[in-house]
Amino acid sequence: MSNTSSDSGASGANMKLFWACFIALVATSFVFGVRANSIGLLQDGFNLSEAQKGNINGAGMWPFAISIIFFSLVIDWIGYKTVALFAIACHAVSLVLTLRATGYASFYWSTLLVAVANGTVESFINPVVATIFSKNKAKWLNILHAGWPAGLALGALFCALFPEAKLFFDAVWKFRFALCFIPVVFYALLILPCQFPVNERVAAGVSYRDMLKEVGAVGFFIIGFLMYFAIMQMAGKDASLNSSLIAGAVIGVAAGVYTMSLGNWLFLIVLVIIGPLATTELGTDGWMPELLKLNGPFKLAESNVSFAAWVFVYVSTIMTILRFYAGPIVHRFSPIGLLVLGSAVAIGGLMFLSASVGWMIVVAATVYAFGKTFLWSTTLGLTSEQFPKGGALTLNGVSAVGVLFLGVLGSPFIGYQQDKDMHSRLAASHAPLLAKVEGAAKPSIFGSTPSLDQDKIKALDAAASAELTAVQAESKRGAFAKIAVLPAFMLACYLFMWLVFKARGGYKPVEIGHGEDAEPGF
Repeated sequence: MSNTSSDSGASGANMKLFWACFIALVATSFVFGVRANSIGLLQDGFNLSEAQKGNINGAGMWPFAISIIFFSLVIDWIGYKTVALFAIACHAVSLVLTLRATGYASFYWSTLLVAVANGTVESFINPVVATIFSKNKAKWLNILHAGWPAGLALGALFCALFPEAKLFFDAVWKFRFALCFIPVVFYALLILPCQFPVNERVAAGVSYRDMLKEVGAVGFFIIGFLMYFAIMQMAGKDASLNSSLIAGAVIGVAAGVYTMSLGNWLFLIVLVIIGPLATTELGTDGWMPELLKLNGPFKLAESNVSFAAWVFVYVSTIMTILRFYAGPIVHRFSPIGLLVLGSAVAIGGLMFLSASVGWMIVVAATVYAFGKTFLWSTTLGLTSEQFPKGGALTLNGVSAVGVLFLGVLGSPFIGYQQDKDMHSRLAASHAPLLAKVEGAAKPSIFGSTPSLDQDKIKALDAAASAELTAVQAESKRGAFAKIAVLPAFMLACYLFMWLVFKARGGYKPVEIGHGEDAEPGF
């Protein structure tokens, strides 16, 4: 990482605030990493289908978007410190509820509250860092978001080092989630004494309505459409495509009437891209341990679960290191050039993973890690540099739409496809085995989905169990190839944006001014 003293805004007080934001992000991804590496234990303990696992992963995502949108709209009024304290409280309560979970429903709701806490954290850390480093946003947002893979790596590392540890708990997964209190307490202690800056948009005198104009009618339609799906899912009700379109249209029209703007067209392209991006990165992160554990070098052996966790740690560590040294890389390629390069490499990495077994998975995972490392964080950097008038709303709105798409559609769809693919493979070539393990069809937002009964699987003899594991390995490995369609779409969009910037004379950040005032700490 380059010398921080050369950066505008890198004063002692600002750096303390930056590291408080960094550790807050570590805390959010630590929980994510623990859940990703414990979902198999939860499946066994609660008899979950692949679709229910997908719903839990989704509940860990889309409430994030609701909280980040809400606080982005009001954070400049109620203060960044208030929002930070609310995040701390939500994290503490959600972890207590997680440890008390007794089945699918209770764990689902505790996971949902964790996501609210995570979104609240994201709602204040991004605009704070973009404000204190207003002259070098892409670099410092990349460094900030090194906290995400760092937390993933730490969470997965604990799971790999203590695969059977329970300590004072009656289940391994409870011990793992209890560890999540450590980073939460740490960031709480760092946040409490900090003073927070006035947002760049507010300091520059850009009005609230002008902030909303950047998102405009189309942007609010996209947000409203996805958020309606999320709220209906949270309420336990089905949302039809038509009702979601109507809800999105109502919100979009209202926003259009108030702002008299359809939205910044370049920002709208970013909103369209972020859903596939979120599924490419975060959706794959959530499923990777389960997708890998049956295809490692210790295939069909107990130690293979640990192998999957170690690959997860390895990939996350690569991302952490690369993001810490993002400054020279961003300077060399520009944010849009880095996004073009990253999406192209991500395609290759995912296709490589789909064809890899044994130790070649490590090589493929390395390629994939290099591809996805800068996608999310550089998108935030591009958004903060190109749409500063949008303030916290455009910067956080990108994250919100990405997570909404992933939670409502992306992650559940991966699970849905896994259930369907497994059922199809078994029905086509292993019908007697399917008859032994088939469970009742379970509902999902994509319709009724077949399932395998975990209790029946546990009762299989050795030969049948090996046969089922072999089919699962092939099915789960093939999921990577399907995910590769998403970065392919992203690549096409990024190339178009690159041509737009080239026609304008090259990529240049938009500046609106910067203030130095700070709100008093509590």
